[in-house]
Amino acid sequence: MDSFNEAWNIICDYCKNNITQIAYNTWISKIEPVKMDFNEGKAILMVPAEFHRQTLIRGYMKLLNEAFASVFGPGVEIIITVPDEAETHEKDSRESNPDIDYEFTFDTFIVGSSNKFAHAASLAVATNPGRAYNPLFIYGNSGLGKTHLLYAIRNEIQKNDPKKKIIYVKGEDFTNELVEALMKKSNIEFRQKYRQSDVLLVDDIQFIGGKESTQEEFFHTFNTLYEAKCQIVLTSDRPPKEIKTLEDRLRSRFESGLIADIQPPDFETRIAIIRRKAELLDIELPGDVTEYIATRLKSNIRQLEGVVKKLKAKNQLYGDKITINVAQKTISEILNNDQPPPLTVEMIIDEVARHFGLTGDDIRSSKRNSNISNARQIAIFAVRDITNMSMNLIGEEFGGRDHSTIVYALKQIEKNMEKDPKLKATVNDIIKNIKNR
Repeated sequence: MDSFNEAWNIICDYCKNNITQIAYNTWISKIEPVKMDFNEGKAILMVPAEFHRQTLIRGYMKLLNEAFASVFGPGVEIIITVPDEAETHEKDSRESNPDIDYEFTFDTFIVGSSNKFAHAASLAVATNPGRAYNPLFIYGNSGLGKTHLLYAIRNEIQKNDPKKKIIYVKGEDFTNELVEALMKKSNIEFRQKYRQSDVLLVDDIQFIGGKESTQEEFFHTFNTLYEAKCQIVLTSDRPPKEIKTLEDRLRSRFESGLIADIQPPDFETRIAIIRRKAELLDIELPGDVTEYIATRLKSNIRQLEGVVKKLKAKNQLYGDKITINVAQKTISEILNNDQPPPLTVEMIIDEVARHFGLTGDDIRSSKRNSNISNARQIAIFAVRDITNMSMNLIGEEFGGRDHSTIVYALKQIEKNMEKDPKLKATVNDIIKNIKNR
């Protein structure tokens, strides 16, 4: 095994197949492989924070041990670190993970007609941060290279000026950090972290939509950085005008810079991506296999790269010869792993509750204050829209409410949506975010 990263993909697949998708996305997907010491039998992993580490230790070590044993055999000692502790392993991480540069550079970003404008804008920003295009807003579907460009910008700026303070964060994590800061009364430290940065890169900014406290905080952070001529780059799955739950004052600021979209790659670009990935992984793919992969996977670059990684892992671990049949099976595995879990009523209720700063228990309760009642009606509408469940079953999910109560709630929210375009846009945006998760 030449790269710990390749083994890590297989370990992640093992975990994904043995826990719920929500648990995987929340706890396992955010683990970063740092180093595998084969001589000492130690694997070093890194997680974002101490709370994350403690949760893994309490609830997921058995799973991780089983997953490592499935690849390396029993006896691997797993060490979980947080960023400050992992600094000493950074150099070793780069050496043990030759694929890391692929994720972070402009040189390895395959440019085609579908992404050349976003690539050129990103390169201009990285070359001249705070002065070229500020803010830069990149949008497109998942798996098309938005995050790659953010990492490339970070890498390029850091290379040109190592003293620059660059922060990369996901929109949802920004919200979670703010909530934690409010609970710990550490608002000042939170603001200093973001407002004293030289470059702020925010992935999936759409997830701050509808969250009043988060939008308020981000508004002031944005203004502080913009006035100081610090670079801001944002990505989203849709343009600002289509994030209906985004406050107008934020939308206007996002639209004040340059907006660039990324579309699915054409056939020639897909071929180039596959060949480049194979070259970086030092694996030879037959021409017919390359064309087969490019023909089957058309809309997600991450899937293209995932297939090549998995083909190499199969070849190294099991000696599988790379043929169209093996590629076909690998593509099937990738597609199955990428399938989102069925949206449950609990997931829908929790997402609506989070949007309004409530809990799922609040929505299911008999509380009648206007904020909770409004959120409850929206949750009922969302459940009906997404699952098409019967009124009786929906009533059971909402604390045992009867059929007539559910019918009334649906009619009420539909009537209110007809009268209030803003409410209608909010409800539609919430449903879209739920489906996109």
